[in-house]
Amino acid sequence: MPTPTAPSQPTQAQSTQSTQDIEIDIDVDVAIVGCGPVGLVLGILLAQQGWRVAILERYVNQYPFPRVVAFDGETARNFAAAGLAENLSELGEPVGEYDFQNAAGETLLSMHSPYEPDRLGWPKATVMHQPTFESALRAHAKTLPSLTVRYGHQVERILDKGDRVQIFSGGEAGGPDPITAQWVVGCDGANSFVRDSMGVAVTDLQFEHDWLLCDVVFHEPRTFTPNDVQICDPARPTTIVSSGRGHRRWEFMRLPGETIEDLSRAETMWKLLEPYDVTPENADLSRHIVYTFKASIADSWRQGRLLLAGDSAHLMPPFIGQGMCSGVRDAVNLAWKLDLVLRGLSRDRLLDAYHLERDTHVRRTINLSIEVGQMISELDPVAAARRDEVMFAMQKDPAKVDAAVPSYFMLEDGIVRRNAEGAVARLAGDLCPQGRVVRGDRTGLFDDVVGRGFVLITAFDPYLVLDEDDLAFLKQIGAYIVRVMPARTPPKHIKEHEVIDIDSVYLPYLTKSKQVGALVRPDFYLFGTASSRPDVSTLVKELQAQLTV
Repeated sequence: MPTPTAPSQPTQAQSTQSTQDIEIDIDVDVAIVGCGPVGLVLGILLAQQGWRVAILERYVNQYPFPRVVAFDGETARNFAAAGLAENLSELGEPVGEYDFQNAAGETLLSMHSPYEPDRLGWPKATVMHQPTFESALRAHAKTLPSLTVRYGHQVERILDKGDRVQIFSGGEAGGPDPITAQWVVGCDGANSFVRDSMGVAVTDLQFEHDWLLCDVVFHEPRTFTPNDVQICDPARPTTIVSSGRGHRRWEFMRLPGETIEDLSRAETMWKLLEPYDVTPENADLSRHIVYTFKASIADSWRQGRLLLAGDSAHLMPPFIGQGMCSGVRDAVNLAWKLDLVLRGLSRDRLLDAYHLERDTHVRRTINLSIEVGQMISELDPVAAARRDEVMFAMQKDPAKVDAAVPSYFMLEDGIVRRNAEGAVARLAGDLCPQGRVVRGDRTGLFDDVVGRGFVLITAFDPYLVLDEDDLAFLKQIGAYIVRVMPARTPPKHIKEHEVIDIDSVYLPYLTKSKQVGALVRPDFYLFGTASSRPDVSTLVKELQAQLTV
């Protein structure tokens, strides 16, 4: 049996129709305010499905300095979905070793990011130079005919008309005529105009510290061991990390009694850098700025046809490197839901599940970031000594270290399978692993070989149990149906809808949990798994019940 292909691009009639099937005159299907990584990823993912997208950016030129320095394996997988798979190895490099040290230089916690791919098919953590990376995203966006980026457009007014949204912008390129869109997504940062237009309140999660960030470029290449380090010294908490392309960043916490003005003086910065052999003779300061690290979250991420993503919806301290990663998760989660709503396959209430899923996920991430930040930022020497004792004891039990800093969180609500009691079913909401597979003469990561979108993965021939309604629904949502075969299977013996699990990722994952199939969402989280062959058909029907009109 052939594998269902991805859905065709929407027709003009489809893209000028609201979710209530009312003909309306629109310019674009989705307007995105803000052209950072989150807005770009969202725009690219929607444009790849054929939707007309406009990104409105208030500034004419790209911000030239790095704000983010790294991303995790899940985000790498999401960047690959946005079309950067072939460029990721050139745009970044694996982090390697990341240590937390006390004032004496003793290791409190060591996290190794292996250079080989992790369970998601990509390095656990990758360091990047954000301006270079963002330029690559912008260049890729230009290749998509239905996506336009409008620079110099400062949004000044947004009117939600119920069946459409009008966006008025000024600035260097803006004009009096509004842009009309079916949906608007605010990816416009911490001071979001879209969020203000929605009248959404923001909850302060009670964490705030000022840190001096110094971006350094050395005159000659230097090697650092460990590559990244958090110095948990109550005399001066300090962070030292690579920021890609020969750049390196030092971050110094502002101490009580210090003013931002004093901390920002050039002589102060060079004095702080001198113990690390960083001087005007061997390095240049490409940028220095005092940032206030905060933790907050918007109380609602949707009002009518307006939505929020990224820093517009949440802020978190940078201590576990999840700010941008969380924003990209927002974009990937929202993209597939908007696609289904725009196609008329789902009611717009599906977008309420976006906030439901992401809010809980982000709160857990923020809480972990705060906990790590509090550990690093401890200024009381007595409390710091107690912290050191706890961390030294934890080193004796690797399981406790893994539990203290998990690599990802599962979904706890939303579009996931549920058991008879209505609770989230076992494995539902897990992040699906990825390995290499073989199909025909092609060997590569599962996402590249099979395709991205909804995927039904089974350990047996699924066409033996899927009925006509199942197949029609899976085709409608553009799902891929895949049977995984053992690594020993000769390639010549596999069928069109089969792949060989050469890394032994999928079959052991299912077997360990006594499952025979898994239904994966486009954001790589599991809708759920099936415990028996007949249950595969039931699994598909349950997804249909949650998604379709």
